[in-house]
Amino acid sequence: MTGVLAKRGDAFSETTIDDEVVLLNLADGTFFSLTGTAARIWGLIDGTRDRAALLADLAAAYGVPTAAIAPDVEAFLAQLGEAGFLERG
Repeated sequence: MTGVLAKRGDAFSETTIDDEVVLLNLADGTFFSLTGTAARIWGLIDGTRDRAALLADLAAAYGVPTAAIAPDVEAFLAQLGEAGFLERG
């Protein structure tokens, strides 16, 4: 996946409870529970940012180098993509 990151709205139902985001995969009924940094990343996926912009926003927010968080963020984005929550771009 390259380019702008966007949610695939037809693939899931989303509910926020307190500080937790719950995603229900409409195709198979599995769900993801996102808290902390995962919920923040999900919120940044708004159809306007690519991976580099998302990483830059997170690095600035947490005061860490982009290179320090890139592997974990990439792994999480890959999970979201494999679960069908992200548009192919």
